[in-house]
Amino acid sequence: MIEKVRGGINCKLVCIDIDGTLLNDAKEIMPEVKRAVRKQYEKGRKIALVSGRMPCAVSQIEEQLGIDCIKICNAGTFIIVDGRCVKEEVMSTNVMRQLYENIAEKYKVALWIFQGYQWYVTRIDSFAENEIRIIKHKPDVMSIDELSVNWDKNGICPNKLLIAAEEKKINEIQADMGMWENREFDIARSSGNYLEIFPKCVDKGKAIISLCAILKISRKNIIAIGDHELDIPMIETAGVGIAMGNAIQELKAKANFVTLTNNEAGVAYALDHFL
Repeated sequence: MIEKVRGGINCKLVCIDIDGTLLNDAKEIMPEVKRAVRKQYEKGRKIALVSGRMPCAVSQIEEQLGIDCIKICNAGTFIIVDGRCVKEEVMSTNVMRQLYENIAEKYKVALWIFQGYQWYVTRIDSFAENEIRIIKHKPDVMSIDELSVNWDKNGICPNKLLIAAEEKKINEIQADMGMWENREFDIARSSGNYLEIFPKCVDKGKAIISLCAILKISRKNIIAIGDHELDIPMIETAGVGIAMGNAIQELKAKANFVTLTNNEAGVAYALDHFL
């Protein structure tokens, strides 16, 4: 059951996805959304930005909001509280090599690699160029062999991998990877063009459970808002899960409430409705 107090839910933490949720299609925070999020922060509620984005790209959104946020980055594998990483999840470099050889080369797509605060790609393509424009950060172009040798020598492992391609090709790749047996990773879409690859049994839902333990709060005191497949575990974990009006149908079916779209300030409508 959802714990309630006078005026609504006893919410202590608001978890918000970024792309397709907090941001409109122009990748902007609408004034109404900024107002609503800041209002909850000023009431003493913690705000967590929960995203597939790397830390520097999440920090840019935090700066635009003008408030201190918890940052759950790299699809839930890198949690930053008060400016320091408090929890990190990784997968083996062997997975990185395996996916490059059996997926990236097979489908002729670039592999993106995220490790801590860093972003690497096997090559720059139109999807990487678009991401660079959005987050204003350029990745290092590295060969998988070079990266693997260096990381194996220094005990470094990736937090997350990503494949960006046309939606039809992503459908094919996701179906292909979905049939792999005994795989050491999980996959989920963060958009039609982005397939996120992260350590097995790690997701945004597990990340906010870890955050609850750190903050010493209950899951029932969390409101979570999202729009795509990567957000489903977060929506299921929170006391109240809210789907954006533009969310995929599978997420809407899991949510307690469906708000307006990201182009209609849906986050503001949801927060005003519940809080």
